[in-house]
This record gives sequence, C-alpha cells and structure tokens, in this order.
Amino acid sequence: MLRPLPDPFRLLPLLSLDLGLGLGMRLAIAWAVAAACVIAPARASATELADRLKAGGHVLLVRHAYAPGIGDPPGFVLDRCETQRVLDDEGRRQAARVGQWLRAQGVERAQVYTSPWCRCRETADLLRLGPVTVEASLGSFFSQPGRASSSNERLQTFIAGTLRARPGQPLVLVTHHVNIREFAGRDIGTGDMVLVRVDAQGRMVEHRVYPSP
Repeated sequence: MLRPLPDPFRLLPLLSLDLGLGLGMRLAIAWAVAAACVIAPARASATELADRLKAGGHVLLVRHAYAPGIGDPPGFVLDRCETQRVLDDEGRRQAARVGQWLRAQGVERAQVYTSPWCRCRETADLLRLGPVTVEASLGSFFSQPGRASSSNERLQTFIAGTLRARPGQPLVLVTHHVNIREFAGRDIGTGDMVLVRVDAQGRMVEHRVYPSP
C-alpha cells in the first residue's frame, strides 16, 4: 500500500547548511527522499508472495488461462488436445502475463505441477517458471462431481508430501475451477491465483486470492 508522500519542506532541516547546498538543490534531494519513502514499501509488498512460498507451508494454485466454453466435448481424450477445450490466443497471452507477473513478484523458479488436461498443461508451460510435471490429483472432476471429495483428499496428500520433500522451493499447481473450489472454497476466474497456507496434512488453513494480471 502506498503511503502519503512526506512533505519535502519538513526534510529540509535534515540537510545540513554546512554542506553549502542551495535551496534548489536541497529541495531536489528532499523530493528524492520523499519519493523513496513511497517506492520502498511497494518493493516490500511485491516480495510477500515469493517470501511466503519460499518459507514453506504455502502453495499457489493457478486456474488455467482462458479457454472458451464450458467443460469438454463428449468423448474427449486426455492425450489428444484437439478433442478438448483448449486455450485460444487470448488465453495464451493471459498465461504468459501470469508468468511475467509472478517473476516480477520474485517467483522466478518453482516446482510446477499441472493437471493432465491440455489447457492446464499449456498454461503451466507458458508460465516459464521451470520444468512442468503432470500430476493426476490436479485433474478435473467436472463431469464426475461425485469424485470431488476423494479427488481433494488426493490433492491434499500430494501437497503435504511435496512440501515435506522439497522445502524452501515455491510450489505452483495449475488446475481447474472445480478443484480450486473444493480445495480452497473459492470461485475464481481464469488465470486467477490462490495462495493457500496449509497444515501438515495439506489441508487449507487460510488463503488469499490474486486476480489474473
């Protein structure tokens, strides 16, 4: 959050007259100091996401980028992208923006796992945060809502185990709306992100939503 810009005239007494600086030069320095007071907090808040992910006990869930439509066509096949609902050009641009935004927050490399669905795999690749691994527990149960609870339990187990095995490495999971709603209890848009603090069993404790840039 930006703080009010300090009054530069209040900073003038801090600039010693013994330096032989004129009023104009002292005002210029005062304005520079005042601006730093605004910019510095912005930098600090920009690293909060990365700090939490690196500290452990947190995971970032990313809903796949924009893919026109709902669900998948009847008879779709997971290893044939042409049979599924996939990203369009806007979705690819959105996924790239999400990756750029994450790097700007200090998340330059991460453990990246994705649902087997093509729209998630392409989103994960376009984040450009490192190698991408397909993880079955991130797969959609949109067409089989009765699997919601068991799927969520598998996801919790996966998160807990991964955080224990590789502490200090940001964990980013690309998945679907239904999975995020079941895990975090939130409905989010395409490309949105949810930072979740979890307990030792991988269950949500608290969360924060980051809208897609």
